[in-house]
Amino acid sequence: MEYTKQDEILIEQKWQELQEACRKANTCRREGDWDFIKRAYFTAREAHKGVRRRSGEPYVIHPLEVALIAVREIGLGKKSVVAALLHDVVEDTDYTIDDISRIFSPKIASMVDGLTKMSGVFNADTSEQAEYFRKVLLTLSDDVRVIILKIADRLHNMRTLGAMPHDKQIKIASETIYLFVPLAYRLGLHAIKSELEDLCMKHRFPNEYEQIRRQIDETEPKRQQFIERFTKPIVEVLDRNGFQYEMTARVKSIYSIWSKMRRKGIPFSEVYDLFAIRIVFKTLPFPSEKTQCWQIYSCVTDIYTPKPDRLRDWISMPKSNGYEALHSTVMGPDGIWVEVQVRTERMDDIAERGFAAHWKYKHASISQEEDGLDKWLRKVREALNSPTESAHEFLDNFKLSLYKSDVVIFTPKGETVNMPYGSTVIDFAYEIHTKIGDHAIAAKINHKIKPMTTRLESGDQVEVITAENGRPKAEWLDVIVTSKARQAVQDYLKREHDNSVEYGMQQLTERLAAHNVMLNGRVLRKLMLAYECRNKDELYSKVGAGIIKLDNLDKLLKENSSRKILKFWKLFIPGKEERDDSADYDVDDELATIDDVAASDDGEGSDPEFVIAECCEPIPGDSVVGYRDPATGRIIVHKQTCDTFTRLAAQFGQNIVKEEIKWSQHKAVSYLATVEIHGIDREGIILDLTRLITADFNINMRAISVQSHDGIFEGTISIYVKDIDSLNAVLDDIRNIRGIESVKRQLNS
Repeated sequence: MEYTKQDEILIEQKWQELQEACRKANTCRREGDWDFIKRAYFTAREAHKGVRRRSGEPYVIHPLEVALIAVREIGLGKKSVVAALLHDVVEDTDYTIDDISRIFSPKIASMVDGLTKMSGVFNADTSEQAEYFRKVLLTLSDDVRVIILKIADRLHNMRTLGAMPHDKQIKIASETIYLFVPLAYRLGLHAIKSELEDLCMKHRFPNEYEQIRRQIDETEPKRQQFIERFTKPIVEVLDRNGFQYEMTARVKSIYSIWSKMRRKGIPFSEVYDLFAIRIVFKTLPFPSEKTQCWQIYSCVTDIYTPKPDRLRDWISMPKSNGYEALHSTVMGPDGIWVEVQVRTERMDDIAERGFAAHWKYKHASISQEEDGLDKWLRKVREALNSPTESAHEFLDNFKLSLYKSDVVIFTPKGETVNMPYGSTVIDFAYEIHTKIGDHAIAAKINHKIKPMTTRLESGDQVEVITAENGRPKAEWLDVIVTSKARQAVQDYLKREHDNSVEYGMQQLTERLAAHNVMLNGRVLRKLMLAYECRNKDELYSKVGAGIIKLDNLDKLLKENSSRKILKFWKLFIPGKEERDDSADYDVDDELATIDDVAASDDGEGSDPEFVIAECCEPIPGDSVVGYRDPATGRIIVHKQTCDTFTRLAAQFGQNIVKEEIKWSQHKAVSYLATVEIHGIDREGIILDLTRLITADFNINMRAISVQSHDGIFEGTISIYVKDIDSLNAVLDDIRNIRGIESVKRQLNS
């Protein structure tokens, strides 16, 4: 399809825009640099000639936009600009990597090859996606710019996502929030990370996005008046002290506001920290950067009283993604807390542009010591080159390495170790050495004995206690934070499991032989039922580990228990009607029926079976989405906000149900919902709660758990409700009980 005159004008305007951005960034410093970029542009233009994107615009606009993001928003150089312009040429046209190497250079060809493979990863509609992604991430060992250019590519795709079908929007947005947002954060691309989050929300939760955007706009005049009152005395004192600075008020991103509203169960009107004041100043030759930052901090806190527990000193100890700044929360006019951020121009450049700015300043300095970002990249390379049992397991573990907050832990010798927020002693032990983690049994935290599952806080001094008979435990996986520790524990448990399976099979075979019984499928099915094992490996493993003793083996071989079959049916085939306990079923007949369930449920012409996801427990009235379980054909119904669904959609996007999932209006079914309550303890408050739920609303209560300490109580109540309206009615009445301070539905995802 030929381009129109308007198309040609648009292409030329975008090309001129890229040239201007390169000039401002001083991208072309040597003779021939401009020719290098021009050659890439004309190659891309010719290669994509006549091709249009789904949005209708000429395709070459996309590589031009990616190149603009690379140079203007990230600050990458001419090679990255050339690679960005060429990144789709090999995938979509007759050009080969050898052609790119010959026309440009082997380095450009290598970068384009990495980007081409990356595109194949994220277009894949099979479970191979995670394995491909693992291979592509190996480019981190060679050139991090490939990953950064892919982030730029994803950013432009997200900016134009509206042209895609709805199911593709969900898949791409889920991939983005699951992996690209943490990657952007970890590489210091704060501005891009925030925009990606907002764009994901805009397409996944458009109503909530528009509502918050409108509320931000409506409150702008009042907010601006407050900001002027707050900053006026700060401006006066900074001017008086001769600082050269720029002061701005940055409103939180829509996504971060929405996340806080969900996390705390509060409306927009109760989000008080909607904005932060940022002071970016030009440093003097002396004193040091650090001293000058503290001088400005002192000027601010001479005017407004700081909140002691909200001082964040990322100048003395920068974040592991290179971020440096002083953050302090102070009490402003009208009793409103305000966050003030202090940065130098260098710190601001690194904070906003990430990787490229980080290395620009690093190479300009005398010190070439390995810093936080260097250490993280080294760990990523180590993880990528280590064996992993499952590609999807690897992807989940890798995501753990993209942690957002650090805590600083001290060793017994006073050395510092940066760990992710929420890390346990287990994580710390494996960070020191795998052998220490494998044999750790406890720790001394600040000279006091603590268990392995203890969460660590910044400033803790930790000494890991080991023993020869110490062994990793499966329950550790429930609390581990770092990918290194998780991988090590999984590897150990797998080795133990394999050994137990082999030993258990040997033990079972010998015990059966003693009863003149041969190990076969019929016997295995009976024993799996008796010992409530899902498969033969679980049976062998438990026998090998001594969990199953086989003391009653002779009795079990003769037993034909319908109740055990019924329990098996309920446990492993959820959603089926309950069977009559009084009936006596034949073991083999019943097992044959169970084996055929998946095939019969997913047969041609039958209606799909819907199952409520246990991870997020949606109820009628919630916005929901469907995910088709490839093993059974069932459609698992998740809340749109469910983290588990986001992960599944990111890794298995082809299984997203394209059709809108709607709640049935005629089925009288109750759904489980969990409610969090907090308040001031008093005699009889629990009785009032249970009376209201069971008597006033005639609602069944599944469980209640309440803890009281120093006159304050908190807890959860699990109840069965018909829909979101009936749940909200219960919550409204609970709020009116004397002593209840807050009540909200628990976010299970």
